[in-house]
This record gives sequence, structure tokens and C-alpha cells, in this order.
Amino acid sequence: MTGFPHDLFAELAQGALPFALIARDAETVELLTGDVADVDLLADIPLVDAAGVPREVLALVPFRQVRERGFACHDDGAPLRCLTVTGRTVFSRVEALAQLPSAPVALQGAGFDIDDEAYADIVRRVIADEIGRGEGANFVIRRDFTAVVDADPVTTALTWFRALLEHERGAYWTFAVVTPGHIAVGASPEAHVSARDGVVTMNPISGTFRHPVGGATVETLTEFLRSTKETEELFMVVDEELKMMSAVCSDGGRITGPHLKEMSRLTHTEYVLRGRSRLDPREILRETMFAPTVTGSPMQNACTVITRHEASPRGYYSGVAALFTPRTDEILRGESTHDLDAPILIRTAYLADGRLRVPVGATLVRHSDPYGEVGETHGKAAGVLGAIGAIPRDRPAPAVLPVAAAIDEDAPAAAARPLGSDPEIASLLASRNARLAAFWLNPQAAPEGGGPFAGRSAIVVDAEDRFTTMLAHQLRHLGLDVAIVPWGRVSDEQIDDAELVVSGPGPGDPRDPSTPRMRRMREVVARRRAEGRPLVAVCLSHQILADGLGIALVSLDKPHQGLQKTVDVFGEQASIGFYNTFTARVPAGTTRIDATGAQEVQVAADPVTGDVFALRGPGFASIQGHLESILSRDGMLTLERLVAAALSPVTA
Repeated sequence: MTGFPHDLFAELAQGALPFALIARDAETVELLTGDVADVDLLADIPLVDAAGVPREVLALVPFRQVRERGFACHDDGAPLRCLTVTGRTVFSRVEALAQLPSAPVALQGAGFDIDDEAYADIVRRVIADEIGRGEGANFVIRRDFTAVVDADPVTTALTWFRALLEHERGAYWTFAVVTPGHIAVGASPEAHVSARDGVVTMNPISGTFRHPVGGATVETLTEFLRSTKETEELFMVVDEELKMMSAVCSDGGRITGPHLKEMSRLTHTEYVLRGRSRLDPREILRETMFAPTVTGSPMQNACTVITRHEASPRGYYSGVAALFTPRTDEILRGESTHDLDAPILIRTAYLADGRLRVPVGATLVRHSDPYGEVGETHGKAAGVLGAIGAIPRDRPAPAVLPVAAAIDEDAPAAAARPLGSDPEIASLLASRNARLAAFWLNPQAAPEGGGPFAGRSAIVVDAEDRFTTMLAHQLRHLGLDVAIVPWGRVSDEQIDDAELVVSGPGPGDPRDPSTPRMRRMREVVARRRAEGRPLVAVCLSHQILADGLGIALVSLDKPHQGLQKTVDVFGEQASIGFYNTFTARVPAGTTRIDATGAQEVQVAADPVTGDVFALRGPGFASIQGHLESILSRDGMLTLERLVAAALSPVTA
């Protein structure tokens, strides 16, 4: 840590150079200065100079970069802005608070760009038209709080940064990034992805508890933690981020938690995911664009849904601030030369051309109450605006009184214990893991003997749901050599030549063959069946298989998005996670159908509704649920049974 130059902030306020202020711990503040350049692609982020020497770079990655993955967006041209660091100063928070400006910054014409009723109507449409029609499990739709700011923009940024340092707690990064024509000041609670010494970490946060007046208590937080909606919302985003982890990490990723993320006005629930990777950090960032907590799932279709329901571009909202720092290891073991630290750009105020913009969004799921989601956006906006002093701040009560305060009422409130340390809260959080698959909670050691299917191979056909990355990871643990092929690139020759085809899940209505994706997935399933070659079909492909067998497809009255059920799969009870809006349905009590002439097809279905959970026939097996989901406690065992059935020799 260096001594504090007392004229430093005065110099910064003059706007002579671009800079970033970042607080990543409770004690220090980092000041980064350097040169600004805008690049087109993540791969273009300049991590080395002309001589090949690694250098530190802070990149602001806008939402529009999802175009790199072929996803839809409103393209506003927001630049992928890089601050190549040439100067670094580290000083204490105490020094920063003493020197940064603190005079309030007035706002004019403040309010949301979309009024409450209009936003509630958007929520209703997303639930009915998107979740209700099988387009996905959850979606995040934003609205913007806007205002006019007449004050000097750089001084405003320094003022807001100081206010966040003083009044916000629990942030992963507190930051101010000031570059020509653009200012971002925020306190992000959520690390999207980091890569340090070859270990990749993701931190899905979901579920939002708005503190009541006077602060949160064990009683009020307990009610929130018992909410089915909030619990399932977190499980769904963990599933979505495990898809990303399985794409970039050789060991797929392991989850730990859940924990509480306690902030000044809000408390969230979170998990931590970790795995090992040797990928370039820019590639890791590309493969994980962007967090499902601010987009939805499945990710590709979430971007399409966002484009349908948000009328304006997102700018940097839901993008990331990515700090690439050269590693100091003498031996890098073939891994990247840079570490990555990338928080999500949420709880952030943007200032450009005299206008303040604070984008906020709510996660919409099948249980969502439109006015509850309206309230969540108000709470999130208030968290930022209150922290920067734009609206009156609450004076929160201590979360849980420490022992000293129970005896001495004058004991300082700052000594209060976090709510997460309360035994009742800790027990309630830990109990959530009893519902989850041990495969993703435990270290994933290589199976003994290479697994039951060692020496055999499979291709997984991806229908635009990256659950296929988790599925492929599990298949590898069963011993299979696995390749994932997107639906638009899988050839007839690959379909014919593969020892096993796993036809994957995806969004949409399986009864509608009008889209190229749905037509191709029908061709994949039909071609394998016609050849009598081993096939496992999952979710959407299970429905397509059932349709080809003459089984009716219907829309569920209530979508099963993130729903955990224990069902009978050919004589064995299995706890499985479901993400479906449509189902194959047979008459109640049906256990077999004569769909192939010489041989019957076994049917595992609900004895009351006739909803089909699984099918098994000559050379094929299928499942409606997602055996790869964290919600599938019996996923690995059931997957092994289905693969074994598909690979079994077909008898005449």
C-alpha cells in the first residue's frame, strides 16, 4: 500500500485521464489509470503489448457481445471498452473516504422509464407467452430508473463512489470507471466468473429479500427462505451456470453453499461453483456470456425473449467488468498467463450526457406475482439510489444483536453478527442441499475402471439448451467418449455413424415443426429409430420420440420449470428435476404400447394423469426430466439405466 497523494482526487476530478477506482476488500481501494481502446471481440482484448509482454487490462463488456455467440440482442453499439493499465495506486478506504467529495448530487425528473402497471403487464405476458409455451424456465426483464444530473460528471462519479464505500456493505466489487463519454459507478454483489491459478469460480446469486423498515430479522428472513419461488429460482440459476462450468472446466464443476449475501437494503441467497480449466480467460468469458441471474434460461432463447419484451438496448447492464491481471507464477503449467476477475454489471449507475440510468430487473418464473416483481425492481433501484444518496437512506437495525448488546444497550450496532451466522438460518440454508444431486455437491473423481461404458462413444445433439454440457460430463463419468454437436451442424453421416446418439433438450413447442431447429431434431430422432441404432432422447427429444410413436403431446396446465418430482421409472423410484411445458400423455394405467409391430414399447407414466416420464424400446430409451440437473438426486443411476437399455442388443 502506498501513501495517499492528497491532491490525487482533485486531479482526477479535472477529467485529465481515464481511471477506475475499485474496492475488492474491506480495507483498500485500487486506482487504475491508463490508456483506453475499444475493440470488437473478446479475443481482441489486448493482454500483451507489441513485445509480447503481459499487461493488466480492465474491460467493460456490454450486453451486445452476446452476438459473438450468435445470440439475439438490441444492438446499441456500446463499445467493448478496454483500459490498459499503466498506473496502479493502492490506498486505504479510510484515506479515500477522507479525501473523496461528499456534497449531495441533486437529481431532476427522476422515475422509471416503464411505469409499474406496464411492467406488471410485461411480467404477465412473459409468464403466459414464454414460460407457458415452453420457451424457457425463467427470464429477466429490466426497466430503467432515469434522471437528469446537472453536476460535473467526474465529481459526481467520485461522490457516488465515496457514498457506496461508506453506506453499502456486502458488495463483491465497489467501483467507479470513468472513461471518455461514459461513467459507471456501482456496488455489484455478484461475481460472474473468476479464474485464478487455473481454478474457475462462478457465484450464482438469486432470490431477493427486501429488508423491512428497521432492518432484517431472523423471523422475517426465515419466511423468505421458506419461499418455494425463491428456492427454486436459485436452483434454476445454479443449473444454468453449471451448464457454463461444464463447458469450460474439465471436471465439470462442484457446488458449495448455499450462503447469504447480506447487503444494506437487500439480502440474497447464493452458491459457489468451482472447477479447473486451462482455457484463455477471454475464452472463459466468452463461453459464460452472460449470467442467467440477469438473463434467464436456457441462455440462447433467453436473449431472444429479452429482445421481444425489452424495447431498448441494455447497454452494459448484465454485462461484466473484467479485470485481467498477469500471473506471477514462475511455471504456469501450460495455463493462461492472466487471472480473471469479472463481476456482473448490476446495481450500477450509468452517467452519460447528463443523464443518470440505473437498470434493474426481476427474475420471472412460473410462480411470479406481477406486482411482487414490480416491488423487486423498486427494491433493487432503491438499493443503488439510497447508497449513493440520491434518495433518503434507511437506518437499518442490527440484523442479530451480539451477546454484548443483549446486556449493554449502548454496545455499538456495528458489532452485530450477520444473519447467516444464526443457527436457525444456517440450518434452514443447509437443508436445501438435501434436495440436490450428490454428483454436483461432491468431488467428481474419475470412476474406477473407466466407468460401465468404458471404450464406447456417443454424440450429444444440442438443441439450444446447454444442459447438454452437463449431460456430456455425466456421460463421460459413465465411461463414454462424448462429443457435443449443435443441431444445425450435425450431419446425416454423424447421426448414422455414432455408436450412441443422445438427442438433447431445447426450448419450444414440439408439436410445431415449422422452425428449422424443430424439423432437424425430428429428423435426428426419426433417422436413428429407422436404423434401429442406439438412441437416448431427453426432454424435447423425448417428446418428439413419443410423437413419432403415436403418443399424444399436450400442454401442461402449469409448466414444470424447475420442478422436482419422485417418479417411477420402470420399477424404480427416482427423484428427478423437470423443466417442461409440454408432455407426452397416455391413458391412465398404460405401461406398454404396440408401436413397433414386433416389439412393444415400455411406458413409465403417472398412474393418474398418464403423463409419460420415460420410454424404453428396441434400441432406444428416453426421459422427460433432466437427469443432469442438480434437482435430479437419482440422475446418474437413472442415466446409466437408460444408456444400458439403448445399447442393449436388439433381439428379433
